[in-house]
Amino acid sequence: MSHIYLKLDVLKVFCEEAFQRFGFTKEEAQIITDVLLLSDKYGIESHGMQRLVRYHKGIKNGVIKVDAKPEIVFETPVSAVIEGHDGMGQLIGVFGMNTAIEKAKKSGMAIVTVRNSNHYGIAGYYARMASDQGLIGMSFTNSEAIMVPTFARKAMLGSNPIAIAVPADPYPFFFDASTTVVTRGKLEMYHKAEKPLHDGWALDENGKPCNDAGRVLKNISAKKGGGIMPLGRNEEYSGSHKGYGYGMISEIFTSILSMGLTSNHTHIDGKGGTCHGFIAIDPACFGDPQEIREHLSVFLQELRDAPKAEGQDRIYTHGEKEHFAVERVQEQGVAVDMKTVIEMMQLANDLQIDFSDFFGDIHPDEKYYASLY
Repeated sequence: MSHIYLKLDVLKVFCEEAFQRFGFTKEEAQIITDVLLLSDKYGIESHGMQRLVRYHKGIKNGVIKVDAKPEIVFETPVSAVIEGHDGMGQLIGVFGMNTAIEKAKKSGMAIVTVRNSNHYGIAGYYARMASDQGLIGMSFTNSEAIMVPTFARKAMLGSNPIAIAVPADPYPFFFDASTTVVTRGKLEMYHKAEKPLHDGWALDENGKPCNDAGRVLKNISAKKGGGIMPLGRNEEYSGSHKGYGYGMISEIFTSILSMGLTSNHTHIDGKGGTCHGFIAIDPACFGDPQEIREHLSVFLQELRDAPKAEGQDRIYTHGEKEHFAVERVQEQGVAVDMKTVIEMMQLANDLQIDFSDFFGDIHPDEKYYASLY
């Protein structure tokens, strides 16, 4: 895979400019960009700015409505249901978690669920929103059906991630993972790199293991069958039923409670229909928040200090790698696949943005100039 490094601050300005050209306000463009670039800061290439082209296509074909505003259609002191009106997922997601945070600060905890949204980036961004304010945060989303349930041969659930962030020192506990073995974005990156998928990742239209990323992606888009395996792969002995079950938990907190579209009914006939879920909990419901924070911090350090397996010199706690990834990216820049760079160039041309004003003259190899956009 061919990558180049682009400066984080320059990428930020470029993305904000692109989203304003899409039709968003300056403030909205800043919010969307902040969500995307957190993924790149964490080294999660599949959910970062490489999604720019996907969002542009969604806006052009009417799946994403730029002027849509989220609306609370049902609420209690500790809950809310939000109608997204097919708007931009990041804007709806921030609105949803802010609603949960506001209610949790008043009532101790809150659950907010969203229907009729679109892709909202990494689930962990919204969990961190709560954690940054001293709360426990959780975030869920469903998506286009890509997960093949245990013993099935057709995708019925999305990647359906579960994210949780809890205040701790020297950095928060931060867990964000899909309930599939990998995400669709990971398959897209392997397809760009022309690399075979690893065993245990995906199934073809007949429910058989498949290492061809392009074939699996085409089948997902065409609803032909096959898709990505749940955590635990596709057999009970390896724990497939656990990943399948985790995916259902995410589905319940997103589409079911909101009365929205379940994963198998999203992204059909020009409708996104993605659903989200947000939970915010004030630790004060259980005692002194600072004592709880210290208690967790001590345990996390004990985990890091646990005896190491042979050949290993470090045990990571969840969120630790992301913390150090941010430091690296701020120093080195964001590693961007060359095919993604070409997509950015073509997007800039479409939006009448001078790409070289941001990144100078970049000349990808001739072999990358396939029609990618």
